[in-house]
Amino acid sequence: MSTKQFTQRSNEFFCALKRRDASYEGIFVVGVRTTGIFCRPTCPARKPLRANVEFFPGKSEALYAGFRPCLRCKPMNVGGTVPPLVETLRLEVEQRLAEPLRDRDLIDMGIEPSTARRQFQRYFGMSFHAYQRARRMGSALAAVRNGSNVLDTQLAHGFESPSGFREAFAKLFGAAPSKANGVHCLYARWIETPLGAILALAHDSGLCVLDWVDRRGLEREIVRLRQKTKFAIVPGDHPVLEQAERELGEYFAGTRTRFTLPLAPRGTDFQRLVWEALLQIPPGETRSYAEIAKRIGAPKAVRAVARANGDNFRGIVIPCHRVIGSDGSLTGYGGGLARKQWLLDHERSMAQGVSAASANAA
Repeated sequence: MSTKQFTQRSNEFFCALKRRDASYEGIFVVGVRTTGIFCRPTCPARKPLRANVEFFPGKSEALYAGFRPCLRCKPMNVGGTVPPLVETLRLEVEQRLAEPLRDRDLIDMGIEPSTARRQFQRYFGMSFHAYQRARRMGSALAAVRNGSNVLDTQLAHGFESPSGFREAFAKLFGAAPSKANGVHCLYARWIETPLGAILALAHDSGLCVLDWVDRRGLEREIVRLRQKTKFAIVPGDHPVLEQAERELGEYFAGTRTRFTLPLAPRGTDFQRLVWEALLQIPPGETRSYAEIAKRIGAPKAVRAVARANGDNFRGIVIPCHRVIGSDGSLTGYGGGLARKQWLLDHERSMAQGVSAASANAA
């Protein structure tokens, strides 16, 4: 179901939560804002107030929203009793939100990395690295999601490591959430869409990043951007962010096919050529990587075009989702192929609506 449909069912979900209805297992998980945890529908804990909860289609969405799994109902578990190794890894992640555990760290702990990956996938239904990334990004993005006026006590609340939030935020964004004054800043905003949350980063030169919060590589891109600009990244308000949220809302509502957002200068000369070519693809249409390569005068640079397409990080606005394989296949997309298909179908529907309106006017 779409995010809009899911949201419309929130009252139904809350009633199911109150009666601990097992038939809703797998349909939603619930995040409790006052504790920072997320639970199954059947969690035996005391039920929170309606105003303090929000519902998510799955555990990944809850993790990226900054919630950690409940220790009582264990919403991560899909394979029965959690092995001691998996629980050890989960606890270690909570203590090291600002720094990922790598294979060499596991070896130092006396853990065989392949065993860790296999057991984590089996009992949690997601890879160990995916879980780490979701918790690390989620802890940092929590401030962006809640806006700039977040008290330290709120930030630390719900984290097993009291300093975990601030460490994760500073590691990723380069400044504590409360340190926006006195430094050059890129401003960040969490934007909800029917396909999941998007992170937007902007400053006076324009939009720098607009991409799915769960996209692989986004964390690395944020760090690279921060290191290149020497700007701290903090949650806050900016006219470009206001415009981004407004235009995205209109796009998903089906009333906007083109964006007017100012784009900050980014990328190499070659990347900018590719991105400019993407902007020329009409809504409702697609082009192959080979066609883009020919358009920019580099017909043999198909692979380089594909890399530049993947390095966009301003998705939807610079429509990298409109590029497909020469055989018509969707090929890769940082936000996942399901989102890519949805966006293409949505734009075709809008384009058909525009054509029908033009025909009627004529």
